[in-house]
Amino acid sequence: MITLVTGTTGQVGRRFVPRLLAQTRPGERVRVLVRDVARGEPFAGLGAEVVVGDLRDEEALGKAVAGVDAVVNVAAAFRGVPDEEARAVNRDAAVALGRAALGAGVRRFVQVSTGLVYGTGRGRPLTEDDETRPGGDMWGVYPESKAIAERELLALDGGMEVRIGRLPFVYGEGDPHLADSLRWAARWAPTQRLHMGHHADVGQGLLRLLYAPAVDGPVYNIADDAPVTAVDLHQLNGVEVPADPHTRTDPDPWFGIMSTQKIRRDLGFRPIYPSVWTARDAGAL
Repeated sequence: MITLVTGTTGQVGRRFVPRLLAQTRPGERVRVLVRDVARGEPFAGLGAEVVVGDLRDEEALGKAVAGVDAVVNVAAAFRGVPDEEARAVNRDAAVALGRAALGAGVRRFVQVSTGLVYGTGRGRPLTEDDETRPGGDMWGVYPESKAIAERELLALDGGMEVRIGRLPFVYGEGDPHLADSLRWAARWAPTQRLHMGHHADVGQGLLRLLYAPAVDGPVYNIADDAPVTAVDLHQLNGVEVPADPHTRTDPDPWFGIMSTQKIRRDLGFRPIYPSVWTARDAGAL
């Protein structure tokens, strides 16, 4: 079995690939697509095959998927990039990769997506059967482009199994993402919550999607058990809680909170770090 992974130099990909390599059995190989040789050296040192090329280049995609059995598309572009670049990577390149994989005879395609594709809240935990409802404070080109990519990949016809992993706010293992949470939390009501997932749990969730012989529907939420409040996020970052959050209200206490019942039941997922506090106490931030 040969597994191709894209987006390997991002925060999720660079932590996922070593976990995938640790799971390989004799005869299995991991291939990574990177934009230049230097970026591939750390993965080559761990035993991965390296293909140099841009995800948006058709010739590079053909080379990357040749002989591959499975693909994990981690590549994403979000904060700080122009809208057109985000659409080019999250939507166009993802779909082009799916088509190239289908043409190359790839059997399984795992698309890494985001819980933000749900859009507005429902007043309850979000389930995989919920449709996208654009809107809300967190809506933008990133979730929009990811939602379109999901739909187009799932519509591919030809025998390739597409599985979708929707991630929460990802943190841990030195990822600076946790500090970014204050960009929103500083404006939230004190009890407003953020659903999170440690890199170790994102990794195990994606591995389960990659290896499980059968799934009950293609979409799975991956997240921890205990969303944290705006107050928690200030405390975790060592920042004093502002004096006025009590004057704000939370319009939907369930906004962005995903149900993980399906992945727990179907794939046996249990978070290694059920909450960010558990990860902090374990020194895993």
